[in-house]
Amino acid sequence: MRKAGSAVFGFKFPKLGFIAGVLFLNALSVFSQQKPNVVIIYADDLGYGDLSCYGSKIIKTPNIDAVAKSGIRFTNAHSTSPTCTPSRFALMTGIYPWRQTGTGILPGDAKLIIPANHITLPKVFKKAGYYTALVGKWHLGLGDSVNKNWNGEIKPGPNEVGFDYSFIFPATADRVPTVFLENHYVIASDTNDRILVNYRKKVGNDPTGKENPELLKVKADPNQGHNNTIVNGIGRIGFMSGGYKARWVDEELTYTFVDKAGEVIKSHKKQPFLLCYNAIEPHVPRMPATQFKGKSGLGYRGDAILQLDWAVGQIVKYLRENKLEQNTLIIISSDNGPVLNDGYLDGASESYHGEQLGGLRGGKYSLLEGGTRLPFIVSWPGKLKSGVSDAMFSQVDLLASFAAMFDQAVPRNEAVDSENHLDALLGRNKSGRALLIEGNTKDKLAIVKGDWKYIPPGNGPALDKLVNIETGNSRDPQLFNLKTDPAERNNLARKYPEKVRELDQLLQAKLR
Repeated sequence: MRKAGSAVFGFKFPKLGFIAGVLFLNALSVFSQQKPNVVIIYADDLGYGDLSCYGSKIIKTPNIDAVAKSGIRFTNAHSTSPTCTPSRFALMTGIYPWRQTGTGILPGDAKLIIPANHITLPKVFKKAGYYTALVGKWHLGLGDSVNKNWNGEIKPGPNEVGFDYSFIFPATADRVPTVFLENHYVIASDTNDRILVNYRKKVGNDPTGKENPELLKVKADPNQGHNNTIVNGIGRIGFMSGGYKARWVDEELTYTFVDKAGEVIKSHKKQPFLLCYNAIEPHVPRMPATQFKGKSGLGYRGDAILQLDWAVGQIVKYLRENKLEQNTLIIISSDNGPVLNDGYLDGASESYHGEQLGGLRGGKYSLLEGGTRLPFIVSWPGKLKSGVSDAMFSQVDLLASFAAMFDQAVPRNEAVDSENHLDALLGRNKSGRALLIEGNTKDKLAIVKGDWKYIPPGNGPALDKLVNIETGNSRDPQLFNLKTDPAERNNLARKYPEKVRELDQLLQAKLR
């Protein structure tokens, strides 16, 4: 076992007599109620420049801004990867996703990719006596095979990797099956109306976006595959039939998830809890509730960000109403950078002109900073000094950092990439990580050491034309000084060949 770090909640005492032991246990009982509740709000495809507290001039996010004002706003925090499944895998396991095969963007029928017998972020909290709950998007697979009985018990899943309670949808809102799962079962499933899911061929007789485009209420980009089974007037990736009572309505998704989050908060206010609220915004298909449609002036993407801000406000309201706000640590971040046209022609490309990146290059799918540098806000009223931190922090470090908070040892050879940066997370110092690797797969990685970032030469286009995003690909080595050039405009590889060799050797050593 390896120690995660120095304790915040751990004690070491000499042997106690009987009376002293009783007094200690009573004190420990009171102390356990003082452990902070932790709420992690994980947005989907939210960019570094998408919030007004990060400088956006085109949209206001007052509820998120209020959380940032009371806490720490990080300027150099990262997901491990520029796409969702790999980033979520790393956050949960403390492992870079490129170390394990099968961690790419998953279809909706994928099997669970998290080893159920290894340490995970929620297991750290469970060991510390927390109730653990997950509400929202999952996208890390379910069951032990692709073939599943969607009308029966579906496991392993979130409950087997550390959550006492889960209310999720399986993958993303643009993928089938478009159903809710509560713990191991699809809500409102009916054995007389079997749910069938297939990502290779059509099942059932439901119309598809390709065959019946006149039925769509938002047009699909014909080149990106969002033209299979139509649910709620939206073409999805993959084919589905049955489960008509179980299918969700996109406009009601966030209301449903926020209500479930509120139930968790209200029913567990006497026990410390971890609540992971995995938001759906602003991932496609953007179909916000009527309350938000047209309110941003930026199309459905901007409206979805307003909806996200409302959801954050509601969660804070639930905490306040249950007198938990002062003893709750809130983290707000995103799984990867932004994208405008990601399968649906919903007006985002016409409404935004780079503002979503906050001055960075790249975005979702990219090795440039816009792919992984994200909003990251930490608030714990009365416990953290508010301000701004430029410490380099990665979401992969949450596991080891919280393990350190609870004085837990991390099992040897597990969570191998998670580092204890609790002091940076809580604003006690601004040193953070010294080294960070970004990317999805071994052949597409970047490495950051201090102010320097190196992207090895590689094949592939410099621009992903499907989504109009710079990928970071180049046949030449790329070296950037992120302190002076966070937008990565000035390639310094020829000027500093020794730095290129140093970082390339470091990266190759990590890959061995």
